[in-house]
Amino acid sequence: MKKSLIIEETHDTPKIILDKSKGVFEISGRSLPENAVKLYSPVLKWMEEYIMAPNQTTHFEFKLDYFNSASTKKIFEIITILEKLSSNNLPVTVIWYHAKDDELIRNRGLEIKEMVELPFEVKIY
Repeated sequence: MKKSLIIEETHDTPKIILDKSKGVFEISGRSLPENAVKLYSPVLKWMEEYIMAPNQTTHFEFKLDYFNSASTKKIFEIITILEKLSSNNLPVTVIWYHAKDDELIRNRGLEIKEMVELPFEVKIY
């Protein structure tokens, strides 16, 4: 497994940092890719490999300003992988950040929180 996967942010795609050695797992920015499968496939592959030999604790942060429906599906797939990790009694926390006045992103986070079985916090940044 590669120690880290870093995808730089563009106008329509988020910055993605998956760094096992530093314990940094973050997706931030806007996620409106033309092809969500292409963007998120390496992320999902990395995550599947990560859960085979994870850190003692995993703290995953989402700091999205906006995301489309295709991204929603991929984000949920990432969270499902984290849920697998959590079901193996390994500490996992998901932090879903939103701007103070961004009700849409806040509500999306609350909806996801209701659908998953793992520690999931929705916070203002």
